[in-house]
Amino acid sequence: MEEFNTGLEQAGNWVATHQNLLLQYAVNIVAALVILIAGVVIARLVSGTINKLMISRSIDSTVADFLSALVRYGIIAFTLIAVLSRIGVQTASVIAVLGAAGLAVGLALQGSLANFAAGVLLVIFRPFRTGEWVDLGGVSGTVIQVQIFSTTLRTADGKIIVVPNGKIIADNIINSSREPDRRTEIIVGVAYDADIDVVKKLLGDIVAADNRIQHNKGVTIRLNEMAASSLNFVVWVWTTNGDAPVVYWDLLERFKRALDEHRIGIPYPQMDVHLHNVQSAKQPE
Repeated sequence: MEEFNTGLEQAGNWVATHQNLLLQYAVNIVAALVILIAGVVIARLVSGTINKLMISRSIDSTVADFLSALVRYGIIAFTLIAVLSRIGVQTASVIAVLGAAGLAVGLALQGSLANFAAGVLLVIFRPFRTGEWVDLGGVSGTVIQVQIFSTTLRTADGKIIVVPNGKIIADNIINSSREPDRRTEIIVGVAYDADIDVVKKLLGDIVAADNRIQHNKGVTIRLNEMAASSLNFVVWVWTTNGDAPVVYWDLLERFKRALDEHRIGIPYPQMDVHLHNVQSAKQPE
């Protein structure tokens, strides 16, 4: 018991002797927590304000989201440096250590850095925007958001696909929404015994009756290929982006009905096999 009391007395004496130092540390820790909380709140407010201002000035939401995220992370990084400085850590040494660590991490995470650089390029050149329909290396969908490291798409069947930005930059980008109009191509195969002029007139009459087609841009209906089992006609028509899929389906159905009414066959791959009765040569006795 005596030893315990002695220890308490020594601790009390140490606290009394160093109370100014302890008070200073306590103040620094509280100040550091206040700086950290304030920095996070300010980062959120500033990034949100910048995002709203850019959108209110008709700046694409893709650019607004990307730049506001960069501002938020930058403010948080400066806040952490200020917090470390407040609690007595030599920030110059910390920055040097972080620089060396950043180099090592950068070498280990080359793919992530490539995605980040690709994200910056996508924001600068903007080959697509939020809400546009794109094909990114075989993955098609509506652009939801372009983030620092990846781009998020929503497919036609409601799936969410996250594509790394580095993969997008390295592959072809097909944007189907940037232009207001689109040319639709339909291939129609008929039997070899069909009359070419009759087929062209049937297809042309159906196309001419559709007022969704932009006839002023020209309509092409030509024999395109003499395939193995069919004569393939190509039909090129121009429509708006929104009408293109429906026009394609409607024309295809009308073409089929018209060809059936005029008894024009639509062939399928087939093979004709001819059997010949060949008498075997008489064997010598």
